[in-house]
Amino acid sequence: MFVNKNEKSSKKELAIFGARPLYSEPLHVGCPNIGNKDVLFERLNDILERKWLTNNGKYVQEFESGIQVITGAKHCIAMTNGTIALEILIRATGLTGEVIVPSFTFAATPHALQWQGITPIFCDLDPATHNIDEKKIEELITPKTSGIIGVHIWGRPCNTKQLSSIAEKHNLKLIYDAAHAFGCSLNGKMIGNFGEAEIFSFHATKFLNAFEGGAVVTNNSELAEKIRLMKNFGFGPGFDNVVHVGTNGKMTEVSAAMGITSLESMNDFIAVNKKNYEFYQRGLAGISGVKLLSYSENDKNNYQYVILEIDAALAGLSRDVLIKILHADNILARRYFHPGCHRIEPYKSSSPNTYLRLTETEALTRKVLCLPTGTAVSEIDISRICDQIRLAVDCSEDIKRSMY
Repeated sequence: MFVNKNEKSSKKELAIFGARPLYSEPLHVGCPNIGNKDVLFERLNDILERKWLTNNGKYVQEFESGIQVITGAKHCIAMTNGTIALEILIRATGLTGEVIVPSFTFAATPHALQWQGITPIFCDLDPATHNIDEKKIEELITPKTSGIIGVHIWGRPCNTKQLSSIAEKHNLKLIYDAAHAFGCSLNGKMIGNFGEAEIFSFHATKFLNAFEGGAVVTNNSELAEKIRLMKNFGFGPGFDNVVHVGTNGKMTEVSAAMGITSLESMNDFIAVNKKNYEFYQRGLAGISGVKLLSYSENDKNNYQYVILEIDAALAGLSRDVLIKILHADNILARRYFHPGCHRIEPYKSSSPNTYLRLTETEALTRKVLCLPTGTAVSEIDISRICDQIRLAVDCSEDIKRSMY
């Protein structure tokens, strides 16, 4: 199914930028996984018949219970999306001043701090894990530092033991952005049980979605109660009884119905992702300068992210050239998380020299390439993607001449 040496010359032109697209329909990163549509429609009809559309309805409660069962955490508070969940968690844990975060993450992570007048202090990453480098955290701690946010990039857990040790030593709050990591574990312990609390995202691009959605999970009952108040305008028991400052972070019944339906197919989604990942492993094996990120077989993974590191010196072409080639063939690969949060606004203007201490982040943002996977991607699709990458590397000199 993959291109062999005898086929390379006849297909050489397919690797040249601007060639005729292989696909009539684009292959996207993050194309939604959809569960049983008939069951979903039954739930939606029930919601409309009962006319209970939001405000902690039965489907939200069922969705929260399902997440608690899977994670083993004591509390789950469903939210309208993962960003609101993170913003509310930040406020509920009392973070102020400065908070240390990785720059290699989605913009929502630092924005959730900046939105509330808290300064994100960007830390470099560990090139082996792509997660925050715990060895570089302590040098960033100042009298203004109130906490650390770890991000489980690609669903691969941070060094939670070391982060916890640093937080305890310096009396800092520790929370996690686990937007990538639902269904994942570390040393047999499910993500959702680390730090003060963790947040999940159930956005359409995640392997398990609720159309739009998020959640805070925690084992801290007092914190959970505060978050429940804050996500519903601060309303306590009874009517007209506001007991805390709050906002509107409530998940709708429609989103919860989709979330429950997704939970019922969760194992199927993971199985497809893992099968796709293993197919990519075989298809990309031996390509010079192309490294496929690995997952630990000792823990649970959702395999939602197929991540490549492109070494331009070995591959003969850069990540950005390769992505142009793939896009020309309707393979819509992505440059996660280019160019790094320290190089987006408002951070690049407020701290223009941050890049000087983020050498590993700078390097990685020029290498990472995320490929399509999920239930919308077939083995034939993956085979053709791998063929195109192999051809691009093999024909790199011709590509450079055609582009320059």
